[in-house]
Amino acid sequence: MKRSLIDIVDLSTQELDELIACAKDIMAHPEKYSEICHGKKLATLFFEPSTRTRMSFEAAMYELGGNVISMSSAASSSAAKGESVADTARVISCYADIIAMRHPKEGAALVAANNASVPVINAGDGGHCHPTQTLADLLTIDIQKGRFSGLTVGLCGDLKFGRTVHSLINALSRYEDVRFVLISPEELRLPDYVKTDVLEARGIAYEETADLEGAMPSLDILYMTRVQKERFFNEEDYLRLKDSYILTPAKLAGAKKDLAILHPLPRVNEISVAVDDDPRACYFKQVLCGKFMREALIIKLLKEAGTI
Repeated sequence: MKRSLIDIVDLSTQELDELIACAKDIMAHPEKYSEICHGKKLATLFFEPSTRTRMSFEAAMYELGGNVISMSSAASSSAAKGESVADTARVISCYADIIAMRHPKEGAALVAANNASVPVINAGDGGHCHPTQTLADLLTIDIQKGRFSGLTVGLCGDLKFGRTVHSLINALSRYEDVRFVLISPEELRLPDYVKTDVLEARGIAYEETADLEGAMPSLDILYMTRVQKERFFNEEDYLRLKDSYILTPAKLAGAKKDLAILHPLPRVNEISVAVDDDPRACYFKQVLCGKFMREALIIKLLKEAGTI
């Protein structure tokens, strides 16, 4: 039976744990999985620019013994001629066994999944969510902390448009005794619907602050994000807010010795390169974790579809 991944909440906590276990097994025993997708094709449909996510999906499929087909850019696809997402999904289903799609419009991945005859993985839809980045985040946290329950998680920067933030909150809020510290300027605070529908509905403790250094000592995880120029309608607002938070070694002075610093990347200047050598910096480990979690997800969805 075909199943897609549009939102992280499509996966139960048991399934998240199973994906993490599979990813760890792939890391430890890659040879076991090197031909599991032999003869299968992944289509990468990216209507927005991407480096890590796209190449991570492609590397994942190649390492599983499969192949990849892709469009070079949205401008070179039939979308430029006005083809709908629904029709594109139907067409690409004729060529590939599974689709990974990124699109600037919220809900586009769901439209694709509803019309494709093969599994669709949401690789980011506008400011909505980014479930496979959350899978990368969860594996990184699991490796660094060994648990999800009982953590204090600081989310810093663009919490309004940050789809990675929204997805991570949805995932972690299903575990016990998780607390969030929401660090942002007033204009980029977490949307009310996320606070109401997720945090408050589940009785999750959270606080909002503009003070990164003041919040630092309590944090187990610090999740930095960039202020996303592409989400702003007004360049003046972007320029005013883009340097709201810059993490430096000095700002880490009051942090826990076992703090884990995450970032979905790309980084602009919100984390100083001087932080890169700090043993608490995990954002490049996060990139590698993303590849292994995408491998585990591809295996899961193709198995459920009965094609491997």
